[in-house]
Amino acid sequence: MVQAIVGANWGDEGKGKITDMLAEKADIIIRFQGGANAGHTIVNDYGKFALHTLPSGVFYDHTTSIIGNGVALNIPVLFKELNSIIEKGVPKPKLLVSDRAQMVMPYHILFDSYEEERLAGKSFGSTKSGIAPFYSDKYAKIGFQVSELFDEASLKEKIERVIATKNVLLEHLYHKPLLDADELFDTLMEYRTMVEPYVCDVSAYLYDAIKEGKNILLEGQLGSLKDPDHGIYPMVTSSSTLAAYGAIGAGLPPYEIKDIVTVVKAYSSAVGAGAFVSEIFGDEADELRKRGGDGGEYGATTGRPRRMGWFDCVATRYGCRIQGTTQVAFTVLDVLGYLDEIPVCVGYEIDGEVVKDFPVTSKLEKAKPVLKTFPGWKTDIRGIKEYDQLPENCRKYIEFIESEIGFPITMVSNGPKRSDIIYREVK
Repeated sequence: MVQAIVGANWGDEGKGKITDMLAEKADIIIRFQGGANAGHTIVNDYGKFALHTLPSGVFYDHTTSIIGNGVALNIPVLFKELNSIIEKGVPKPKLLVSDRAQMVMPYHILFDSYEEERLAGKSFGSTKSGIAPFYSDKYAKIGFQVSELFDEASLKEKIERVIATKNVLLEHLYHKPLLDADELFDTLMEYRTMVEPYVCDVSAYLYDAIKEGKNILLEGQLGSLKDPDHGIYPMVTSSSTLAAYGAIGAGLPPYEIKDIVTVVKAYSSAVGAGAFVSEIFGDEADELRKRGGDGGEYGATTGRPRRMGWFDCVATRYGCRIQGTTQVAFTVLDVLGYLDEIPVCVGYEIDGEVVKDFPVTSKLEKAKPVLKTFPGWKTDIRGIKEYDQLPENCRKYIEFIESEIGFPITMVSNGPKRSDIIYREVK
């Protein structure tokens, strides 16, 4: 069976933990989009990890981890990450890299930084990981696939051709040093040495795995609202964050994706710019940020403090719908235990009218939150294993959100560890 794990909102929902947890019963885990621009934080018996490129199932010795063709592959970052987990005592994972994955080039990272610098106050809040320049080149058909590393003559010719256009921008738009073709070729040969043992025709591998009845997890990065088509454009990422893209970014038939676990946070957080209707500020935000996540709400990649907000029913209902959700994993619920009252955003007021459907960006930027307040449960819920043992106010909070978003909450995460999970029967 193929199962996808994706985010409903802006990212940072806790997908890494849920993937790590569900990977116990998986044979194969695949990253199918995005690059090293967002991280998944995982706490398990080996320690605490922030993964950026490796799939979150690498901690099990029975799984095969795959970098799919849809990933923006930064080869040195991947292998630095691989070595760092091995150094912490994790057994070396079985890893495959699609021969059709495209590489983040050193100049993609430069261009990302230069463009953010040029845009100054109007920047997109990029992580400067090279993602937008990478995907721009991919769709302009001047990207480099892993397979191209193994044809040196063609590679040299293509490098010359691509660098000619890059150097025009570097000289005349950014006023920065020019690229050198020989130096870039040498760098790519170093990349080839690193990646060669892992290169694989992934779609063929998965075709056989499906025929053999293997359990496959597709691991998404970021969330619905960062999708370039369906998110808060233009403050989005550059690859599709939706489960549907898993078929393309991994090389699977779309009808094989049978289960879509959408991860939803018990409050809201976001890294980067863009409309965020339920956002809170000042001491209220600082307190939630400090208590949130495991060690605080800071970006796993950038270390930037996350923007904080109350749970947003409008955004989450839309995020789950656009993902094709079959079940919801509800995370970091334990964090809210300090609050006397918990506000929830149940609608948006736009130009004097209350709406419940998530609007396009121009309307979203005018939206004000319509809040409903719930009594808190004022107790620590970590360690609870059964749903009916949760405080009544806590259960009421979960059940209200479930009724508002319209998708079944089957898992409740009440702590950072793999074992901090409550499975819930949905009637």
